Amino acid sequence: MTRTKPPFRADHVGSLLRSQALKHARASREKNEIDAAALKAIEDREIEALIRKQEAAGLKSVTDGEYRRASWQTDFLKALDGVESYTGERAFQFHGAASHPIQLRVNKKLGGYTPHPMIEHYKFVHSHAKAMPKMTIPSPSTLHFRFGRKVVPEAIYPDIDDFYRDLGQTWNKTVHAFADVGCRYLQLDETNLTYLCDPELRPQVAARGDDPDTLPFVYAGMINAAIADIPADMTITMHLCRGNFRSTFISAGGGYEPIAEMLFNTIKVNGYFMEYDSARSGGFEPLRFVPKDKTVVLGLVTSKTGTLESRDEIKRRIDEAAKFVDIDQLCLSPQCGFASTEEGNILAEDEQWAKLRMIVELAEEIWGR
Repeated sequence: MTRTKPPFRADHVGSLLRSQALKHARASREKNEIDAAALKAIEDREIEALIRKQEAAGLKSVTDGEYRRASWQTDFLKALDGVESYTGERAFQFHGAASHPIQLRVNKKLGGYTPHPMIEHYKFVHSHAKAMPKMTIPSPSTLHFRFGRKVVPEAIYPDIDDFYRDLGQTWNKTVHAFADVGCRYLQLDETNLTYLCDPELRPQVAARGDDPDTLPFVYAGMINAAIADIPADMTITMHLCRGNFRSTFISAGGGYEPIAEMLFNTIKVNGYFMEYDSARSGGFEPLRFVPKDKTVVLGLVTSKTGTLESRDEIKRRIDEAAKFVDIDQLCLSPQCGFASTEEGNILAEDEQWAKLRMIVELAEEIWGR
């Protein structure tokens, strides 16, 4: 029951706590105490060391920990051709923390492609990893959901459906650019489908003029367009999240049930990283819709605290999930990244690595080496 292709029995979402050397270097760069070349040299060194640590922990897939990013999504989005960033207040707030007031908007028609800087980020991991390199990028919904029409000027897109079509094409060209440099394990980080399950957030979406019942299908269409015609040996997974900033969250409730059938049977990804570390995620019943050819990575280990979970409790919960989907279709991971932004969650690096090692050990106990 071991797996030779991703997602792996013991896997992780992607972002990792930034090292002290990297934090110091980025702060020095902001003060113009070092130049961009000096910062890149330090990033390269720290990422290479991070790759070795992931491999030593027993992980079969490795990332750059998102060490070159300030944010899991903003750095990627603002580098797209036709997107710009500016300062402004967030529409959806985290519970108990104030995040960066950075907004995005479209400044011309989408659908084209210029070389994305994160292609080079992937190539660095690919050239230094012995384990399988994994790339994480935001889902296309992330450019639209938080502000809806405010992101898309009517002067550029009078018909919003044209924007959705072009956005899917922009992602498709970017995904293919990763495939062209050898990427065979790509993860789309998708927060907004789970937000649309939250009875507190749905009225906010409706109030701005979007239909929270139809929007998941719009996003599903964009995601399918984004991953159309990929190489046959390329794995695309989706991470479903309820917000992750300094150990806080956005979506306070609502399980996967409202989107489950569409999620598993309409969206054409190969696997799903699903948050299941708290009651906010609901029960495992929605997993009954998972088809036989797809994999679910259960995020039973929280990345929001350093407390190590009970191994017996994790095994019990995997057994519970297996009542709704074959255990051979299941894997194990943290519920989210450890550092969706450069600040990172509120736990120590040693605690992060202890959790990752435990996941590897548990996966070997449950599914074998």
